[in-house]
Amino acid sequence: MTRILTKLLAPAVLAGLALMTAAPVVAQEAAAAIPVPDKGDTAWMMVSTLLVLLMILPGLQLFYGGLTRSKNMLSSMTQIGAATCLVMLLWVVFGYSMAFGPDMDGALKPFIAGFDRLFLSGIAPDSTAATFTKDVVIPEYVFVCFQMTFAAITASLVLGSVVERIKFSAVMVFTLVWLPLVYLPIAHMVWAASGLFFVMGALDFAGGTVVHINAGVSALVAALILGKRLGFGKDTLAPHSLTLTLVGTGMLWVGWFGFNAGSALEANGSAALAMINTFVATAAAALAWLATEKLAGHKPSSLGLASGIIAGLVAVTPAAGNAGPLGAMGLGAVAAVLCYLAVSVLKPKLGYDDSLDAFGIHGIGGIVGAIGTAVVYSPALGGPGAADYDMGEKIVVQLLAVGTTIVWAAIGTAIAIFIAKAVTGLRVSADVEREGLDLGEHGERAYNP
Repeated sequence: MTRILTKLLAPAVLAGLALMTAAPVVAQEAAAAIPVPDKGDTAWMMVSTLLVLLMILPGLQLFYGGLTRSKNMLSSMTQIGAATCLVMLLWVVFGYSMAFGPDMDGALKPFIAGFDRLFLSGIAPDSTAATFTKDVVIPEYVFVCFQMTFAAITASLVLGSVVERIKFSAVMVFTLVWLPLVYLPIAHMVWAASGLFFVMGALDFAGGTVVHINAGVSALVAALILGKRLGFGKDTLAPHSLTLTLVGTGMLWVGWFGFNAGSALEANGSAALAMINTFVATAAAALAWLATEKLAGHKPSSLGLASGIIAGLVAVTPAAGNAGPLGAMGLGAVAAVLCYLAVSVLKPKLGYDDSLDAFGIHGIGGIVGAIGTAVVYSPALGGPGAADYDMGEKIVVQLLAVGTTIVWAAIGTAIAIFIAKAVTGLRVSADVEREGLDLGEHGERAYNP
């Protein structure tokens, strides 16, 4: 009887053992099919995110603050800090969802994402975001934070044109309206997989259109609507501390490696290419600005050095991973010369008061960089383009992206500024402007006598 039972049960027992043995293998294969974030890529992107934050706080604060008069130092730094904090909160509430969340259906899909990620709904610690390599991912929270810092610095850059005369309350209202109206649609169009210009193949590695043209054009429109500072064109409105401006410049350059190399979304060769380009384009631009100053009959200045560095960084941003070092150097040098002419010739001729040359450097430099990226992408100049790369076709795409960004930013900024004006009055009184916004708006002094 025992032998009979053994013969009958043996196949079932063996089958059960086989299933038990196979189960871990099947589970391992299923787990292997789901991409897992690489710890090296994750660590690099977390560092890059903090480097971009360094660009804003305290890099941009010191750069802009040093360029103002001493009575407006704290005001400039406070406006940047508060706008950055506001953008961070708005990014979590609706910004990330509208720029990079799951797409909505319909005609708006190329211009804006949907609202499924409001308050980051649906994102967990194990959620992942795709990179530019198949099956390579990073934690989605890291991607959220990285893109959040880009939105924050773009809003802060705009403020460089309106410092020393805009109300603090107006800055906050403007930022609240400007982010969803201007920044989020442009970010989606250029960087989201379903975005209008991403689909067309526009080249913007780290934000030539999204950040710099967007901020520069917005800055110009805001300055024109706000009006000139008291004494503009008559009194000396010189920077109060070029020392602090140079300190801020250094922090911006260091932080820019997170900005540019971090935009590879991985610690790989593309990030390395962006890194070397961020070095050499910037160096070439700094020297080109100083040389242009000398050729124009002026002494090579510390302000020129700082301006050239920023012009080079701006120009190479869209080309960081889309150019070889030779092309990056040429692009930086050309951008520096054109930005110098915009600041020293165009601005005085047209008479607008872009306080800290946000348009002259970020707007013009961004335009030169975005269009120039189509040139330096060519393999003939060491770029990563294919052997059959069609430069003319790509220039057309870049021009469309640049033109759309200019028009979109101009119209959206005008709406945002007029809303801020209706709500807050926009501009401080003449007495507060003369006294300085540090005391008039914040009740503090940067330097006590």
